[in-house]
Amino acid sequence: LVGSEMCIRDRQITSLEERVTTIEKQIEDLQNGNNGGGCDVDCEAQLKELREALETAKAELQIDVNGAMRDPLPVAFPEMIHEGFFLGQTGNKIRDVVIADLERSGLFRIIPEGSYIQTLTSINEQPNFVDWKAINAHALVQSAITEVDGNHLRIEFRLWDIYAQNQLKGQSFTTTKDNWRRVAHVIADAIYERLTGEKGYFDTRIVYVSETGPKTKRTKRLAIMDQDGENHKFLTSGASMVLTPRFSPNLQKVTYMSYAGNTPRVYILDIETGRQELLGNFPGMTFAPRFSPDSSKVVLSYASNGKSDIYEMDLKNRRSKQLTSGNSINTSPSYSPDGSQIVFNSDRGGNQQLYVMNADGSDVHRISFGSGRYATPVWSPRGDYIAFTKMAGGQFYIGVMYPDGSGERLLASGFLVEGPTWSPNGRVLMYFRQDNSTASPVKLYSIDLTGYNERQIVTPGEGSDPAWSPLLP
Repeated sequence: LVGSEMCIRDRQITSLEERVTTIEKQIEDLQNGNNGGGCDVDCEAQLKELREALETAKAELQIDVNGAMRDPLPVAFPEMIHEGFFLGQTGNKIRDVVIADLERSGLFRIIPEGSYIQTLTSINEQPNFVDWKAINAHALVQSAITEVDGNHLRIEFRLWDIYAQNQLKGQSFTTTKDNWRRVAHVIADAIYERLTGEKGYFDTRIVYVSETGPKTKRTKRLAIMDQDGENHKFLTSGASMVLTPRFSPNLQKVTYMSYAGNTPRVYILDIETGRQELLGNFPGMTFAPRFSPDSSKVVLSYASNGKSDIYEMDLKNRRSKQLTSGNSINTSPSYSPDGSQIVFNSDRGGNQQLYVMNADGSDVHRISFGSGRYATPVWSPRGDYIAFTKMAGGQFYIGVMYPDGSGERLLASGFLVEGPTWSPNGRVLMYFRQDNSTASPVKLYSIDLTGYNERQIVTPGEGSDPAWSPLLP
């Protein structure tokens, strides 16, 4: 990728690589007795310095979603260009949502408007790159909002690379006036993807268990909201306790466990229609459900006679298949993104550990070997990590490891941290946390893979068991 098709991070690295190549050529000319390359006696020192700079750039550039963030990328985002009071108000709300999404990722820093030199008055106006470079902006978001008719708005933006002096992205949207928040999330995703080379995760929803009432008599019901906590609503009445909701990867459906009828069973709920159906006709307790990557199956645990085994159910013909056996407790299954493997936790080895098996139940092998116990594994949508809950030394941890069990890293810890769920781009985890004691409130938090960007997700009451949706269609 070259020119405007290259994200800022790639362009900076490529620039350094080109400089190193130039110096290497100069040294070669010097060693061959050809001074036409213009290299002096400091070539070796220059080469060493540039190679060090290149490695530093690759490891520490601002937009490095795999490593620890040191300096978020400075982005200028002026007020949306508009005419009239109503459009100005709506434009400010859209801009606020986009900024909040970008800053919450930890990868971007929005430069305060008071330092801006140029005032943009038209979406077609060319930025004065010198002015934006003077305030150390690496990227500029230029945007405008206009009224199409009494019910519709036109919202557009352009993303500029200040140092390359070219446009990286440009989009426009015609939408109903009440859909402005959704458009804001879509814009944030577009900016995130263009600057990082990774898919965004802002136009998504979270389903979770809302908890109210005293600890001895909790009301637990399903709730759903945007990933930033807005557009909150309840999906169940609270008449029956619910646990472990899980989103379908490509449908607006949720599978979860409910105590309806005083028997814990797995159900599927259609979010759009509100239709709920019992999954399977198991005589005992079923729990810990999760969809397959293509949403054609659900894998779950079935408890009977003091043990539990993992079953897979085909949603078309409702036939179930037993995948594990023996006298142990096998639970919390999660498919790999290609559907070929399943990770789960089991006490078959004496204490709770993580295991991986083929989707047909064959080739079961243990992958966790650290101290303590492991639970609630969930495979990253990218396939590169498995997240988990760990219990060791009187503490709970949220961590990740590679699918073969190597590279274990602990990202969050506390009195109780549990139930990780992945953002659809596989770069952020959400989970629930309870600090200090069982009397403390239960809250939702998110953290990125660096472990440095932990943030609370505000909910109307207490919340647990979050599940992240795919990007909305």
